[in-house]
Amino acid sequence: MTDVGVSKAIDTDMYMDDVELAKRLLENAEQNGGKLSDSDIVFTLRNLLKMKYYPVAVKYFFDQAELDAFKENVEFKTALKPITFCAYVAASRQGGEVLLGTADKMGCANAKFVLNWKQIDDAEIKSHLKYTKDWDQAERFVKTKKRLAKEPLAFATAPLHKAPFTPDLIHGMCDTLQSYHLGNDWNAAFDNHPLQNIMTMNSSICHGCVQCHVTQKFNITQMCSSSYTAGKTEQGEINWIMPYTQMEPTVHWMLERTVRDGGVSFPRTGETYPGFDICKLCPFLTFKKYKK
Repeated sequence: MTDVGVSKAIDTDMYMDDVELAKRLLENAEQNGGKLSDSDIVFTLRNLLKMKYYPVAVKYFFDQAELDAFKENVEFKTALKPITFCAYVAASRQGGEVLLGTADKMGCANAKFVLNWKQIDDAEIKSHLKYTKDWDQAERFVKTKKRLAKEPLAFATAPLHKAPFTPDLIHGMCDTLQSYHLGNDWNAAFDNHPLQNIMTMNSSICHGCVQCHVTQKFNITQMCSSSYTAGKTEQGEINWIMPYTQMEPTVHWMLERTVRDGGVSFPRTGETYPGFDICKLCPFLTFKKYKK
């Protein structure tokens, strides 16, 4: 039962009320020039959509002075040995690490290709043969991938709320129903329909981030075989990748409709996420108030 009249350092009753929480977060935005802070965004995703991982801020460094300032002023870690791009993202997503990645510490050839740290070669084409009918098809498919226009000096990853830089994009991981909610809110926030998802045969995270940066479009995409094994995605999660500038308007609208509808759930309007997960209009699982 609710502790009536008990003084609390943290108002947990308010945190457990989706509508009241959404109102308070929108008040935060009003006091912050009309925009949610990065911490507000992370808090919303974790509490309303029940996302269990940190969204990861990703930045590509092209300017030497900016990179030097990062190295001088930020506490960060680097990989001891070359690892995959999706492993960098996983360490920030699950371990809360602020990381700096460089070409010599990138162990994934597919990631090097989309980051413009290597050119197309026979090894890159060969790595796609298991997905394709023949060499020519593999080569054509590789050439359809987006690549950074110029070679970056480095990249950084960090949990969004801890990012000591302005991100280029945000990478997140969640279940399919959570991604459905986020996709719907992005569509509404940016007056877009339908949302066109793009999947590549591999490089789902490294290419997904590059594609988002190049096209400036939100995407929801499946795991690839490498990110499943190297990127800590053993529970069937799906990727979502959004330009940083589009993150705040999307989550802002999520909060507004939560207040409007009485809850964040789409399957069960007016309920907390995910809503009472039963067959729609089921005549058996219904309830009414008890009359005393």
